[in-house]
Amino acid sequence: MNRTLYTLLFHLGLPLVAIRLWLRARKAPAYAKRIGERFAVNLPALHPGGIWVHAVSVGESIAAAPMIRALLKRYPELPITVTCMTPTGSERIQAMFADEPRIQHCYLPYDLPWAAARFLARVQPKLAVIMETELWPNHIHQCAKRGIPVALANARLSARSAKGYARFAGLTRPMLEEMSLIAVQTETEAERFRQLGARPECVEVTGSIKFDLSIDPQLLIKACELRESWQAQERPVWIAASTHEGEDEIVLNAHRQLLANYPDALLILVPRHPERFNAVFERCQREGFASVRRSTGEPVNARTQVLVGDTMGELLLLYALADSAFVGGSLVPNGGHNLLEPAALAKPVLSGPHLFNFLEIAAMLREAGALEEVEDAQGLALAVQRLFELPQDAQRMAQAGLNVMQANQGALQRLLDGLARLLKG
Repeated sequence: MNRTLYTLLFHLGLPLVAIRLWLRARKAPAYAKRIGERFAVNLPALHPGGIWVHAVSVGESIAAAPMIRALLKRYPELPITVTCMTPTGSERIQAMFADEPRIQHCYLPYDLPWAAARFLARVQPKLAVIMETELWPNHIHQCAKRGIPVALANARLSARSAKGYARFAGLTRPMLEEMSLIAVQTETEAERFRQLGARPECVEVTGSIKFDLSIDPQLLIKACELRESWQAQERPVWIAASTHEGEDEIVLNAHRQLLANYPDALLILVPRHPERFNAVFERCQREGFASVRRSTGEPVNARTQVLVGDTMGELLLLYALADSAFVGGSLVPNGGHNLLEPAALAKPVLSGPHLFNFLEIAAMLREAGALEEVEDAQGLALAVQRLFELPQDAQRMAQAGLNVMQANQGALQRLLDGLARLLKG
């Protein structure tokens, strides 16, 4: 398939896109808003001539935040336009940069040549930076036509994704050839990009900027004060974060087993997607757990068994409140989520076996003794209980995770140096 056929199929598929938006809006009403932006219509006022950063959703927005802050510092004269595709990503971007007037935000228009052209005519960026592996052939081609360098930052490419891209070599190869920098996390991924057609001189192994996560000391103080206010300093507290459909019942089953031995144990349960907050809270109540929602501000007391983390932007704080952390998307074949956030907070990290989105990071943590993988509710309950009962083991895992973080930092600096070369050119 080449780009002309891809564009034709995209246009033909627009009714399906509309149906998908409508279906999503039934669960998350925000999908029905700002639809014009998705076609580069009714865009907000945007100052032209800066840097454009695209982060598809919440995870990529959080990963991009340190890079964006560094770019703001390095280039005080440039506006930075941050785009995403989801309402949750949009909320997160606006919350993170509410006090930064140089940050501009809108949805990225769909990958249609005329929408991409209209968007670029408004933004006129000197540089485009795409986070991870959100590759859009028409956007990249429209940038190339205008001489705008495009960088892929913190790039990931699993063997499965590479195989998928290879099936459409007529579309993928010209797109990758038009990119100016592909800053990848590992040499394995670098080789996959080269084989797909990226110019070898444009592919650099910079490492993962997720290792450069820095924890605000104020966050730790706030977590400590909050846990004190719950009178939970002596209670065993664990978190199951970024859970997906099919995982909540496993986590709650594990918590029920824990409560048999530790009746005062507290679970912080954080669903990955906001549209699931209500359903997860209702499940907790239906299964007989004394539950409160974080969003209500209702205090956690001695009788509370489950706190549902149904707020946006508080995941690091909720991790900081816990003694150990299970990272979701891994007991179901979703590929897992960021294991480094709890590691950076010195928490022992648990996950399920499905970690194909984070194979290298998982391997590093596993080899260092900082990650334990479990298969089911019983395995999860036993792992959490062991960490409650053997604080020395928990401390050893926590320290091992911190060591992995520190040993792999520096990716952000290498990435910024690469972006600086493109801006000079």
